[in-house]
Amino acid sequence: MYADIFDYPVTAGEIHRYLMACATDLATVQQALDRSLLPRGHLESRQGYYFLPGREALVPVRQHRATIARPLWHHAYEYGLWVGRLPFVRMVAVTGGLAVDNVDEDADIDYLIVTEPGRLWLCRALVIGLVRWAARRGHVICPNYFLTESALVIDEHNLYTARELAQMVPIVGFPVYERMRQLNAWADEFLPNAKGAPRAIAPAPANNLSRAGDFWAGACSWVERGLRTPVACALWARLEAWEMRRKINKFQRQIALTTGGAVAADEVAFCADWCKGHFDGHAHAVLRFYAQRLEQVTNAPIQRETMQR
Repeated sequence: MYADIFDYPVTAGEIHRYLMACATDLATVQQALDRSLLPRGHLESRQGYYFLPGREALVPVRQHRATIARPLWHHAYEYGLWVGRLPFVRMVAVTGGLAVDNVDEDADIDYLIVTEPGRLWLCRALVIGLVRWAARRGHVICPNYFLTESALVIDEHNLYTARELAQMVPIVGFPVYERMRQLNAWADEFLPNAKGAPRAIAPAPANNLSRAGDFWAGACSWVERGLRTPVACALWARLEAWEMRRKINKFQRQIALTTGGAVAADEVAFCADWCKGHFDGHAHAVLRFYAQRLEQVTNAPIQRETMQR
């Protein structure tokens, strides 16, 4: 049901992983599909995908989008490594549509990035430099969520956030990823079968970018060591505070101009430990559409509280 609002038919394995509030195994899910949901017409199936009745046209759509995603993953992996090698970056994960291979031709690469505490805003500035370089190469990178290691606990306990946590694919910083999942164990109440990362990423074929990345890794490591001297730390702290004030002021002006200040506090938020720039209110829209879809299928009003914890 949740995937349907993204026009996304799912496999039995995906139904199992993202099954809401029901801890079970894949064999039991497959049995329920074969013996109950399909015979009773609650779902239909084609080429190994499951979907709501009358939605079979989505199967070739998903296959086409997966074909688009395949080469995009090579770029996501390479740029993720480059971002992950920047000084004080501790984790990089792919989020959004690409994390589930559900992208169109004009798709971008969404990242969640975790930094060392006290380093977020200057790390973000360095990442934006890479974003602009990637744009010159024809690739759109969107690092729209930054956190520090001090802020890995997510306060928004809802189905959307639980899905984003379970779907994100770590590229760099697996220990930090595992710690983030552990600290947000509340998500298991929504998705008890979604343990661990959803997929492993095969390294991109060696090319000039990946070979240059080896030099980049060494250079960034050397720079990070230099930035840990007492004088450098003091200078960094002052620059960090200045950059944070500058960008937050800019974002606040942007919010006032584009939305009149009407944005959800849990989707757009800035401080020393996080920079969350989901200006389009995507999470609230998704939860609203999901509730509407449930009401259409069940013919019963849905309490929005059932999607919160």
